Amino acid sequence: MGNIRVRAGQRAYDLIRAGGFSLDGISTYFGPAGGPRWLIASGFDLTLLREELLGRARPVWLTGASAGAWRFAAWLQPEAIRSYRAFIDAYIETIYGRKDTPERILQSMAAVIDAYIEDDALPFALAHKRYRLVILTSLVRNLAASERRWVQKAGFLLGFLANALHPSLIHRFAERIVFYYGPHPPDFCLRKGFCGRFFALNEVNFKSAVIASGAIPAVVAGVRDIFGAPDGVYRDGGFVDYHINQDYSTRDRGLTLFFHHQERIIPGWMDKRLKRRRPPEAFLDSVVMVYPSEGFVAGLPGGRIPDRGDFKTFIDDPATRIRNWRRAVALAEPLGEEFLELIASDRLKDVVEKL
Repeated sequence: MGNIRVRAGQRAYDLIRAGGFSLDGISTYFGPAGGPRWLIASGFDLTLLREELLGRARPVWLTGASAGAWRFAAWLQPEAIRSYRAFIDAYIETIYGRKDTPERILQSMAAVIDAYIEDDALPFALAHKRYRLVILTSLVRNLAASERRWVQKAGFLLGFLANALHPSLIHRFAERIVFYYGPHPPDFCLRKGFCGRFFALNEVNFKSAVIASGAIPAVVAGVRDIFGAPDGVYRDGGFVDYHINQDYSTRDRGLTLFFHHQERIIPGWMDKRLKRRRPPEAFLDSVVMVYPSEGFVAGLPGGRIPDRGDFKTFIDDPATRIRNWRRAVALAEPLGEEFLELIASDRLKDVVEKL
């Protein structure tokens, strides 16, 4: 033990401390953006998939931006564990070169998606009984929609300055577009104060929405004119919803499970350098967050979690990056089992901390 820590918002914390926590109470499993950091979540995901512990009492919203959406797209496949492992392999083995353009990187990302999501399986994915996918994307406007890198960067600089003044101003630069599968939109889309629009997933737009959710600004070309949604350029959903930036609890007071790569929760991508910017307390009230301990991170290659900078650091030595990332995945395999052991032994209430 000691490889994970657990924090919870006030309502979730009180429930856990009273001994009333059950995975059947989870109504949303949230996956944050964060590039290759998602690799640390792989063992946690695969344990929950293998044991089929979510969605037993009610369908669970699998909600994520960027890497979170990519992970959860595998959960809906007919052979989910095989699909998830194929995703791990394709993601780690992808190699980028110094001369790769944003358009070329977008093509590489599409190849990763094709490696673990088969077109023939989409009808199955869109009829899943346990899991309902929610993909967070950003429909960018004005300068941020340009594919000229310097123009795009100028647009995002203006967006950063506006966001620093007030978080609501980011919506002048990027509109939150939510793609969902289910008989009705997720509850957070229907709450008063929700800022954005939502559209149903279908077999035509499924892959486009997944790819768009991870189209990193200034690095990857945007995805244009997604079927069934407004025309325009779609980019990384983490731009608006980097980590938790909504109340994802449901009307039946369901909890939100959140495996994170770090302790700090950052609402939007533009908030990373704003140290005091955090989600409102109300958004965290029903959250149960699991994240790796400092000791676990110290034992990873290089003493840190994989990140997007590794592509640049090891651009001339991809074999070392690939080896490090595979080692990180192997070390992360027991994290889900540790969480389940805390629940089974009734020790979760003793280790949980407040968010």
